[in-house]
Amino acid sequence: MSTVRIALAALPFPESPDAAVAAAVEAIAAAADAGADLVCFPECFVPGYRALGAPVPPATDAWLSAAHRTVADAAGRAGITVVLGTERFVEGALRITALVIGPDGRPLGWQDKVQLDPTEDALYEPGSGRGVFTVGDLTFGVVICHEGFRYPETVRAAVLGGAQLVLHPHYSEPEPGSFRPTAYAQPENTFHEAAVLCRAAENGCWFATVTCAVDGSPTTTAIARPDGSLLAWQAHGRSGLLVADLDLATATRSLALRLREAPPGRRQ
Repeated sequence: MSTVRIALAALPFPESPDAAVAAAVEAIAAAADAGADLVCFPECFVPGYRALGAPVPPATDAWLSAAHRTVADAAGRAGITVVLGTERFVEGALRITALVIGPDGRPLGWQDKVQLDPTEDALYEPGSGRGVFTVGDLTFGVVICHEGFRYPETVRAAVLGGAQLVLHPHYSEPEPGSFRPTAYAQPENTFHEAAVLCRAAENGCWFATVTCAVDGSPTTTAIARPDGSLLAWQAHGRSGLLVADLDLATATRSLALRLREAPPGRRQ
């Protein structure tokens, strides 16, 4: 039986870009101390998610590159795989992305956000393509926020590519007067937490979602089993690492692998 221990860094929204880097470095060390093989951060944690109007200073390529090197160095010191929600420039255009760093501190690649939320169109350029990453016995993919909630095909693509685990960095904050959840996937809440369970069940994969710890947020950090049941979740608004062991043998991916796509066209 192959088991992997993951940590999800449900941290407060960073006070500044430099504070985000410092918090990431601290969380990487804490995750390694907890015996985790991998730690994942929320969407755009470095330098901070700016699309909803947060006062995050404009990013520069030089600052982002230096921040990524600092996080990679921390991953190498701790000997842990890191999935960092961040930004990057591609041909001068800013993208939402996840930087994947191996336990030796070497970057393994990027997964850009392909399906942007409409609120992000003015700030970011969408990426293209979807890949998976393999470290040891674990193959995983990354889908970012809106992608995993509203575009199930993004998760299916990762699973068809071999992913036993799909990581879902996201960010959400409460709207004035909105429902304040006290449990996971309550019927009175938005659909988002229920969608997490669906993504796991419809693909037979582990699905791990992580967001910043924000008081009153409609979503929280959680891990869904391949059968769509809830393994673990963090109380809404509570900061800290959510650590869990995943049995990779249960990620059969059987339902995803049964996919038979009909050719496009109108039936007669």
